[in-house]
This record gives sequence, C-alpha cells and structure tokens, in this order.
Amino acid sequence: MALTPNSPNADNSMQALKQYGSYIVTAILLALAAYFGWTYWQDNHARVDTVAADHYADIQRLNEEVSLASQNPDLEAEAKTALAESRTQLDKDIDNLVSTHGESVYAWQALMIKARQQVDSDDFTGASETLKKALAIDLGDAGLTAITRLRYAKTLLAAGDADAALAEANNDMPSSFEASQQELLGDVYLAQDNKDSAIKSYNNAWELLRSRQETRAVLALKMESLGIVPEPIESQASLIQESATAEQPLVIENTTAATEQPS
Repeated sequence: MALTPNSPNADNSMQALKQYGSYIVTAILLALAAYFGWTYWQDNHARVDTVAADHYADIQRLNEEVSLASQNPDLEAEAKTALAESRTQLDKDIDNLVSTHGESVYAWQALMIKARQQVDSDDFTGASETLKKALAIDLGDAGLTAITRLRYAKTLLAAGDADAALAEANNDMPSSFEASQQELLGDVYLAQDNKDSAIKSYNNAWELLRSRQETRAVLALKMESLGIVPEPIESQASLIQESATAEQPLVIENTTAATEQPS
C-alpha cells in the first residue's frame, strides 16, 4: 500500500522519514550511480582496463568495510582509530585512481563513493568539490551526468550556496530525471524563502510522478509542510516485489529511457 499523509500510521512513518529521509535519498542515488556506471560500460563496450578495474574493486571493498564500521555506535577506541585510518586510506586510494585513470568510469564511481563518505561526515563543501570533479569527467552519457549534477546541486545547497545549487539544478536533463529535478528546485526555492516557486516545483514533481504511478513519501512530507495535501498516487504495487523476486536491482532502466528514481 502506498504511504500517504493520511495513512493510519502516518505520524510515526513521517517522523521516521523526516529523520532518515536524506539517508534514503543518498542511498538511492548511490544505487543509481553504481547501476548506471555498469550499464554505461556494457552499452559502450568499453575496453577493460584491468589495472583500473582491480584498483576500483579494492576501493569498493574498503568502502564497504568503512561503511559497515561507521554504523556501529559502540566502537572501542582502538576500532575508532582503525576506522579513521581506513577512511584516510580510502581517500588516498580514490585520489590515486583519479590521478591515473581520471577520464574513466571507474574514476567517476570512485568519486561518487568519496562524496558519499564526505556527506556522511557532514563535509558538504568537500563533497561539492568532489562531485564537481566527477561532473568534469566526460563519459558521453546524459544519465550519468544528470545523476552527478543532481548530487552536486544537493551538496551545494547543503553547504549553504543556494544560488549555485539553483544554477546547477536548472541545467537541461533527460526527461526521465525531471521529477527529481523539480523536487530539487523546490528545495532550493524553499531555502531562498521563495515559497510560491517551491510549491509550483513540488507540484510539478508530483504530477510527473503521477504520470508514471510512482509515489514518493519524502516529497509528500515536503508538500505537507507547505500546507499542500498531495492527492494519493496508486503505485505500481508489483514493481518492487518483481524486482526482489528476480534478484534484480530496484533500478532497472537504462540511461536514455527510463523511469527515474528519487534524487
């Protein structure tokens, strides 16, 4: 059943979404980044650079270790020291990969990982710089560019630079990303105290989602905070179950045609 502001457990659910919504959105973007990176490689039949591939695989493993350890609130002093060292090593490994294979999809994916780590540490200025580097990599793929630009604009906004975030969010993007683009524009306008424009952008995003029967609870919360009660959307109930049953990622579209996921 789709979550709406009028659901029986809406108060508890919305409280949880307010607390964890940003983490959910970031996790979805990382899933998008990983999937689109792999799809890009497959679709373009890129030459396999075994050195870069092996280096990136090491980065992935270290990132998983760091992410897992970071979720433990009861680390002993020795474990905290080890975690800090692992984070430092992860940054070094990523910087090394970027310096040697800076125009590759591996470098792009590594920079997306680094930006996630920086966001998790509330280093939004650092994350903005990292994503700016990722955006400069020309992979010739509009989907990858849109993902990077959306994340870049979000970190600029989180760092307090709403004007720069607005400029980035207003760039042309594939139609499959328009709902996320409109939602982000609403966030930026709200930060600029432009309530009317924020409401318009949020409504635009909701209508785009309605056209493909996709509900987005975090957006519904944002609209509710402005006094708007969005009309419930009947989501495609089988989409998640089918994906889980087939053991496929939630993102199943390609970069040029697809139903876009939250930003």
